[in-house]
Amino acid sequence: MLAPKKTKFRKFHRRLNFGFTKVKGPRNRKILSKKYLTSKTDLVFGVCGIKALEPAKLHARCIEAARRAMTRYLKRSGKIWIRVFPSVSISAKPNEIRMGKGKGPHSFWAALVRPGQVLFEIDRVPIKEAKQACTLAAAKLPFKTAFILKK
Repeated sequence: MLAPKKTKFRKFHRRLNFGFTKVKGPRNRKILSKKYLTSKTDLVFGVCGIKALEPAKLHARCIEAARRAMTRYLKRSGKIWIRVFPSVSISAKPNEIRMGKGKGPHSFWAALVRPGQVLFEIDRVPIKEAKQACTLAAAKLPFKTAFILKK
């Protein structure tokens, strides 16, 4: 699984806003506005790829599962680029623990994904096969995605 080799701190402060503006939602809860990115939205390496349509925290496990689904469908032919990296440490306290007593241990690594961000790129395979591989990979991701082609 993907994880940073070295970080400045073991645990980081929580990043609630993902770089978005906070909007008040139902029952006065803060939700993320679906503001699209301006950079990282175009294909750079491949001919086609997967683009996120919703903001989310993407686990390192999900990235690896999507990559495996694509490589197995393509039978290790072609080239796949992963355009997201899980660089944010998410900590979680166990269930039924009383309040206080510190932050809690590191739980998993995540990538903060914003709408419009390109997640994976594929090249050197027919478009039909690439689309099917992207559909399999999208099933492993916990948010809506779209298949995109180079302009």
